[in-house]
Amino acid sequence: MKIISWNVNGLRAVLKKGFEDFFYEIDADIFCIQETKMQEGQIEDFNLKGYKQFWNSAEKKGYSGTAIFTKKEPIKAMYGIGKKEHDTEGRVITLEFEKFYLVNIYVPNSKRELERLDYRMIWEDETRKYLSKLNEKKPVIMCGDLNVAHQEIDLKNPKTNRRNAGFTDEERNKMTKLLSANFVDSFRYVYPEKVAYSWWSYMGQARQKDIGWRIDYFIVSKDIKDKIKDAHIFKEIYGSDHCPVGLEIEI
Repeated sequence: MKIISWNVNGLRAVLKKGFEDFFYEIDADIFCIQETKMQEGQIEDFNLKGYKQFWNSAEKKGYSGTAIFTKKEPIKAMYGIGKKEHDTEGRVITLEFEKFYLVNIYVPNSKRELERLDYRMIWEDETRKYLSKLNEKKPVIMCGDLNVAHQEIDLKNPKTNRRNAGFTDEERNKMTKLLSANFVDSFRYVYPEKVAYSWWSYMGQARQKDIGWRIDYFIVSKDIKDKIKDAHIFKEIYGSDHCPVGLEIEI
């Protein structure tokens, strides 16, 4: 099974930059996107043939939002994590399938001056509890823009970014705590020492110089780590400040 995840940084914008070409060429079983920045139905004639669509849009228009396109009909779709205070920004969609849960997540950015770091810490604890509860029932495949570079290998300039959003000790520790709760970072599992990034600033020709961060992930239950066949970062695909990432898994 092939699953793709991509923070498109505005679906309407990326549709003008070859999104559908990549979508059909990669031919994923499940395709997850984050930061749709729109409500369902805002794009006329948006019909991805052969795929069921599931949307979770933010109450605030033009902000955040997630969507999943899947060839296989899920048993059930769930939106948010069941906590009203965390479920207004359209950040989580869960699809239940026979053998696993698929969770698409767009984690809040801590922002400049770390103004949202305190909220982010609460979010991390609540989503970890949510994922752990799912994991008690059946294995979990979680993907998305997690807005954290976990280790120094996961960004070009770790020393100068030490207290910046996405590379604070607090955010990194929460990722460590998640992985300690019986989860695995699939890319690091397959490629322990490979340097590859999934996000680049629009400033200073960062992408051309490959001054990036790996903040887009597939996190899977430890119980199914041996079923991982490969993990991908499609750095050659443009259209957003993020590139797509992928997982091949036999489940």
